[in-house]
Amino acid sequence: MSDSTTTDKKGVTNKKDEKSDKNKKKEEELSEEDLKKRSDLELLVERVQDADNNIVMTALNALRKEIRESTSSMTSVPKPLKFLRPHFTVLEQTYEKMPSGEAKSVLSDILSVLAMTAPKENSKDCLKYKLSGTKESVGLWGHEYVRHLTSEIAKEYNERREADKPVDDLMVLVTEIVPYDVAHNATAEACDLLMEVEALDKILDNVSESNYVRICQYLQQCSNYVSEPEDQEILNVVRKIYQKVGNYPDEMRIALKLGDKTLVKQIFTRCEQITVKRQLAFMLARQQYFDVLEGGDDTMETDNEDEAEVIKQILYNTKLFTYFKEMAKDFKITEAKTPEDIYKSHLENVRSGITTKVDSARQNLASTFVNGFVNCAFGEDKLILVPENNWLYKNREHGMLSAAASIGLISMWDVEVGVQRVDKLFYASEEFVKAGACLAVGIVNSGVRDEFGSALALLRDHLENGSQTVKLTSALGLGIAYAGSANEEIKELLVPRLEAGTDSIEILAHYALALGLVFCASADEGITEVLINLLIEKGEAKALESTYARYLFLGLGLLYLGKQELAEVPIEALTLLPQAKYAQLTINTLAYAGTGNVLKIQKLLAECGEHYDTEVDFQGVAVLGISLISMAEDIGIDMVLRSFDHLLQYGDLSIRRAVPLAIGLLSICNPEISVMDTLSKLSHDHDADVSMGAVFALGLIGAGTNNSRIAQMLRGLAAYHYKEPNQLFIVRLAQGLLHMGKGTITLKPFHSEKLLLNPVALAGITVVLHTCLDFKNLILSKAHYMLYLLCMAMYPRMLMTFDEKLEPLTVSVRVGQAVDVIGQAGKPKTITGFQTHTTPVLLAHGERAELATDEYIPYSSVLEGFVILRKNPNHKIKK
Repeated sequence: MSDSTTTDKKGVTNKKDEKSDKNKKKEEELSEEDLKKRSDLELLVERVQDADNNIVMTALNALRKEIRESTSSMTSVPKPLKFLRPHFTVLEQTYEKMPSGEAKSVLSDILSVLAMTAPKENSKDCLKYKLSGTKESVGLWGHEYVRHLTSEIAKEYNERREADKPVDDLMVLVTEIVPYDVAHNATAEACDLLMEVEALDKILDNVSESNYVRICQYLQQCSNYVSEPEDQEILNVVRKIYQKVGNYPDEMRIALKLGDKTLVKQIFTRCEQITVKRQLAFMLARQQYFDVLEGGDDTMETDNEDEAEVIKQILYNTKLFTYFKEMAKDFKITEAKTPEDIYKSHLENVRSGITTKVDSARQNLASTFVNGFVNCAFGEDKLILVPENNWLYKNREHGMLSAAASIGLISMWDVEVGVQRVDKLFYASEEFVKAGACLAVGIVNSGVRDEFGSALALLRDHLENGSQTVKLTSALGLGIAYAGSANEEIKELLVPRLEAGTDSIEILAHYALALGLVFCASADEGITEVLINLLIEKGEAKALESTYARYLFLGLGLLYLGKQELAEVPIEALTLLPQAKYAQLTINTLAYAGTGNVLKIQKLLAECGEHYDTEVDFQGVAVLGISLISMAEDIGIDMVLRSFDHLLQYGDLSIRRAVPLAIGLLSICNPEISVMDTLSKLSHDHDADVSMGAVFALGLIGAGTNNSRIAQMLRGLAAYHYKEPNQLFIVRLAQGLLHMGKGTITLKPFHSEKLLLNPVALAGITVVLHTCLDFKNLILSKAHYMLYLLCMAMYPRMLMTFDEKLEPLTVSVRVGQAVDVIGQAGKPKTITGFQTHTTPVLLAHGERAELATDEYIPYSSVLEGFVILRKNPNHKIKK
């Protein structure tokens, strides 16, 4: 044993010898110049300890000069700092003994810089000595020093705040550091420091035309990663910066993100430039903020009545149909398509010689939807608008209803022509045709605002005097037509009916849903109270066991869409309901939709992890809720998709049935191959509902993209399910969605490079997905007309450019995959793998457009939808 220990000891001594040898080698490696510099610095350190004040000051000034000259450009540890590091303790002791005065302050500054290289962990010596040093600018010591000091200020600030101590001396340093950082292109560090010390408003004093874009983009990105209400505060600072530099379009974008209607009106009113105001109107129309002109004539401060009319037309989306038709002509896709053009049955590998019993009514219903989706907004088709086909009467009961409603989808956004076409149907003898006409009126008016209120005028009478089915679709039609408008007339129409509560649960649920759509994201207290009372009353009567009760919960949840904490009151009020869990999850998930709130997602995942003895339906709502909350942010989407793999493996049946729909929502209009493969696998699941959900989700992720891989998958599934009419019906629906608007229309609720979420679009998608949680009793039974709520999310996925007179302008644009360049140095490329096209162009998910010429300057920084361009005065024509 003793031998081994001696060996160890020998080993240790050997290591020490090795270290001393290395140090000797290092000394030998130092050049004569470095050795001289080291001895000079050691001499200066000795002189700092001298009793004569003049000698001390001379030595300190020499030290200061040496360090400053070496730290001006720092790529490695400067030699003066390296050589002075061993003397840090000696200098500290000297400082403690030194009497107050100029010399002590100068030494304090030097110690502050040396503290950067001091080996003490978690020490704040750099800040400590700076606070007791001279009042010279921090920038004189170089960038690395400022960065080190910044980190220590942030730590010290938090500690003092917790201990409730004053922070005034720290704030003096902050006001010195921020302008230095901004002036030296370190805007991210400046913003981080101000956020740490809760003084972000100070950045406003340092913004200019040259740096405001970088600052705003960085802060905007930061707002996604902080909790409420800090995210709102950061966005408000961003808005103030845009206001300071006079950038109205970007200021409006942030106001829309904040969801502050008063602010939106103020910005719109404040803007006096006519062309900029038109661009703002295009942006508001995309977000369906139609009521910015309501509330007095002072909102349009212009003497020119024609201009007021132009703004109104843009704002109310009156010309959306015209622009869409122009784009269709440009792409040469105006000719109507038939369902068979989509099915391509000749490519389906159905074995010949096998005859199957085909449910012709179900097949006709599928063709109705496919025809509607494919030709939506084109105004023409070859099926239902051709009188010789007599298509309406080739359907039964609720099939007639959906067939009549599809006329609205084909004529969408064209109110004048659409209402004329539908008007004839009101004189039909069949109640289902009338009911379909009521729904068609709502669909025609979806996404546009009719000045004359034709939808309300037409549907009011049918709501009061119609049959049960007509009442039901009239309410839904009003909900679609006036979604997000908070129209008080509709409230006066429907609230008394809910208060009376005499209608069947099915009709009451449609009334509640209509109010939820019209007052979407308004947190209306009056409607909330009425719905809570109704739910408690119906809960006692056991009426909420009906599958239609989900629309009552959705109606209440939509009122609080994105309202976060405001939804706590209705959630608490429903605690004693028999279906409390279903109702509370519905409201909670809608309240946090698009927020990316990690805590809520964790709670929902925990809910999905529970195993119940009997089958429960509310876990499906939790699964959809996970997608709703996380859909705004790419990292969250990736993590949730991974979690869904676990749910599919270990979750109960109700969870497995909801997962494909949730995946469809996460990747809506984004046909990623990995997601496609997952859904393809699930489309052959042994459970019919899981299979149908996966097929429908395939339609959602490819909606409006004409994706050939999904088209091939769906043709294969049609051949696979040729004996099962229900499965085949869902496959046909997915095919219709895939080719929606002949590949020109999107369902994405996000726009403006995923900054803004359109609540109306999300409301429509959510209702459809909640309906799909019960395929058997809703989609495959009577409520297939609920699929038409997708029209609320439909919008052309194009970029169209105009000159200042609003005449369509053809310019070259580069379209490529968007690249995140926020916080990067210089001017990196914002798109990759681009192709050059001329406008109008289609934009797929994740694509960004930029002008390929400097002949024009866009009024909007985001090239999406409708953008006005102006001539660049500095453009030089190349010879």
